[in-house]
Amino acid sequence: MENFSQEEADVIGEISNISIGSSATAMNLMLGQPITITTPSVSLVHRDDILNEYEQSCIVIRVQYIEGLFGSNMLVLKDEDAKVITDLMMGNGGTGEYATGEITALHLSAVSEAMNQMTASSATAMSKMFNNKIDISPPTVQSVIIENFVFPEDMPDDLFVKINFRMKIGKLIDSTIMQLYPFDLAHSIYKMFQRRK
Repeated sequence: MENFSQEEADVIGEISNISIGSSATAMNLMLGQPITITTPSVSLVHRDDILNEYEQSCIVIRVQYIEGLFGSNMLVLKDEDAKVITDLMMGNGGTGEYATGEITALHLSAVSEAMNQMTASSATAMSKMFNNKIDISPPTVQSVIIENFVFPEDMPDDLFVKINFRMKIGKLIDSTIMQLYPFDLAHSIYKMFQRRK
């Protein structure tokens, strides 16, 4: 990968694996379903190509690091997965009234709560890994039309490190969740990992 060594890819993948794995535990408690997240695949992508694998719309979750690391990263969920997660959080079985139809403010609120729990667990796992406090702001969640999506001003990078995880939630979801680090932030995380040794 140009500008991005295999070692960096392996380190970022392992860090994401540990932090997302910690998040899965929090999500399991919240949703009451077994959560399985597979080993991630890591690649370097141009910003224009990031959302190509999604259809018309998706859910974008933005998380800002405010202590220990600085910058933003994003998680991307498919609409269908967000609906199932919302239905579970509303006390249904994942196939109820909230699992169909359009994405509403209720879906965004439920996903925001789920992601708040997940990202907090992820930050705690990273803090332990680096022996350095990592803190984040509460995530912002939005439903985006892909052709209209504009990256936030604080994410001007052309290159992003894309981490794809296969996520299973019981028998309800077998899908992909994407995590995106701006290249410079991913490099900072790699350097922090190196200093830890």
